[in-house]
Amino acid sequence: MTTTAPDVRKTAEPVKAKRGGVIGNTGLYIATGVAGLLFLIPFYLIVRNSLMTDPEITGEEWKWFPTTIQWGNFSEPFDDITVDFARALWNSVVVAVLHTSGILLICSMAGYGLARIPYKHANKVFYAVLVTLMVPTAVTFVPSFVLVSSLGWVDSYRGLIIPGLFSGFTCFLFRQYFLGFPKELEEAARVDGLGYWGAYWRIVVPNSLNFFAAIATITFINGWNAFLWPLVIGQDPSAWTVQVALSSYMTNQTVNYHLIFMATAISILPLVFVFLFLQRWLVQGIAQTGIKG
Repeated sequence: MTTTAPDVRKTAEPVKAKRGGVIGNTGLYIATGVAGLLFLIPFYLIVRNSLMTDPEITGEEWKWFPTTIQWGNFSEPFDDITVDFARALWNSVVVAVLHTSGILLICSMAGYGLARIPYKHANKVFYAVLVTLMVPTAVTFVPSFVLVSSLGWVDSYRGLIIPGLFSGFTCFLFRQYFLGFPKELEEAARVDGLGYWGAYWRIVVPNSLNFFAAIATITFINGWNAFLWPLVIGQDPSAWTVQVALSSYMTNQTVNYHLIFMATAISILPLVFVFLFLQRWLVQGIAQTGIKG
């Protein structure tokens, strides 16, 4: 009789823990589902309004779906003679791709050098990089524009891309990641006669593609969504990016709502494809930086 009570408690505790786990998981799923729906609301509104007419969008009566789907709205951004939307899309592709490629190359090399190459002033250089994160962008905006203008890079890809090819935060992330990279692989490469560049290019980069993909996703999205710098540098319509082109649809005289929403829907498609293709590396790559909260 004395041994039955402990057995009952032992069997009851796991059941209680299991029930708590089910309740907790259910609450987590509900919260995740609600957050997902809230996240999708803006996309729903963009698609809905892009396939409506302006009277339906601005009408007093709310409509969940268009009365008649206006498939012809899809061609309007490309038929507009005042804005070369196709050219703006191409400019954004070129700027975002080259901006992402340049940052990955430059910041990864800088991060690897700060993490692996022995240099007595390495920490000072690293602290100097961190200091750049504390300088507001507005402080460097005017000097950067004066420099780009003096070089004759206004209305050019060089002016849109080159000034943003270094990111102190991205350099910091790469350094943190390379500090945790297995040194044994690099030591084996040096035994085979490779230097720092050979170890970086042949060993480190191929074994860090997940992290590179995560950084590439974030950088591409930032480059695609950039507005203020392309607005100042791209003074000629032929140098506009898609974000600048979208802003031109809103004027003091008229606002073409369905055109704005359709152009917006088209402009976010590359971001959706990039995110869907690389999103499985996004969280995993950031988690590998070694940053602890």
